[in-house]
Amino acid sequence: MKILIDECIDRKFTKLFTDHEVKTVPQMGWAGIKNGQLLLLAATEFDVFITVDRNLPFQQNLPQFDIAIVVLSALSNRLADLQPLVPQILEILPTAPKGAATIVSTN
Repeated sequence: MKILIDECIDRKFTKLFTDHEVKTVPQMGWAGIKNGQLLLLAATEFDVFITVDRNLPFQQNLPQFDIAIVVLSALSNRLADLQPLVPQILEILPTAPKGAATIVSTN
C-alpha cells in the first residue's frame, strides 16, 4: 500500500510502516500545497493520506478524492504521541474507505 504522510508529521513516522511504501509531502515536493490540491495530487499516486489536521474532513468534499484519509487524534503531533497509534492505523489501512476520513485516536 502506498501511504503519504502530511508535512506536519515527523518524517521519522514513515519508518514505522515497514511493509508499505511511504513518502512524506516534502519528499514529494508538495510542501505548502493547500489541502484540496494536495489531495488531488496524492490520489494520483497514493492509496492513503495520513494527517493530524482534524479540520480536513470539514474543509474538503472528501468523496471527490480517490484516496483514503486517516486523521490522527493525539495529544500533539510529536512522534512520541503518534507512535502508539500505529497498530490501529495498520489495522484499519486495508479497509479505510476512499473518499472518506477515518479517525484514529488515543481515546
